[in-house]
Amino acid sequence: VVISHGFSAVKEQGLTAVAEHFSSHLPLACLVFDNRGFGESDTRQGEPRLEIDARVQTSDISDAITYCQTRAEVHADKIGIWGSSFSGANVLWVAAVDRRVKAVASQAPLMDGWSGFANLLRPDEISDFEADFQKDRLARAAGKPPMMIAVVDPNQLNRSAMTTKDSNAAMGGTEKMHKTWRNEVTLKSMENFRAHPAGAYIQHISPTPLLLTLASNDVVTPTATSLKAYACALEPKELHIFEGGHYEAYFGGSGFESCIKVQTDFFRRKLCNSTKTALL
Repeated sequence: VVISHGFSAVKEQGLTAVAEHFSSHLPLACLVFDNRGFGESDTRQGEPRLEIDARVQTSDISDAITYCQTRAEVHADKIGIWGSSFSGANVLWVAAVDRRVKAVASQAPLMDGWSGFANLLRPDEISDFEADFQKDRLARAAGKPPMMIAVVDPNQLNRSAMTTKDSNAAMGGTEKMHKTWRNEVTLKSMENFRAHPAGAYIQHISPTPLLLTLASNDVVTPTATSLKAYACALEPKELHIFEGGHYEAYFGGSGFESCIKVQTDFFRRKLCNSTKTALL
């Protein structure tokens, strides 16, 4: 199972716990990695660090699948992918276009970049973002460094990427616990966020099995938007809704045990040739 993280996060922010649970309860190998330009991952020469781009990240997930297929301990025809939040959108995209994927688990995913962008910003901010997107493009073309913005900021009047209260509660001060995390991304990351097709390909995932895990009250990637997208997905598909908000699904959150048990059972049935319910 190839496991990747969401917006700006690094693998130490809960992904190792996901991998350890899968590998300790199932005969599965897991590959956990930092997205390009984040944490311990590098970038190509000339590319900025801390830039979120779904086109690059989805390609990197497919490259990770290729790497797994070269490993002697991996069954090349039994590879699944797992993603959450922004990478939850990424794995939906990859599962639709990369037929090597045999099962996909998407947790609290972004389903529509355009509405997600509008959901995270105050209406009076959008025109300023639009103007700065253009300034940033011109500055980059002139060889200047990219404009940056904070991921979270406790002052709601300051510009940041993740503006909800639970985002600030979950990520505020994270750099003190995880030294490779940075509380900033390029401004273009938000332009790329808006352009993410996310759930637009969800109907093309079939016949690959899909598990969608949603929070009952998600204000970061709204639950209603995700349910609408799920209705468009074709069989085989499964839906798990847990009580709480976006960040409760992560390790240490109130929904983690519920989510990881359902996801483990899904991969058991779809990748491990077992129809028995997992006893976890």
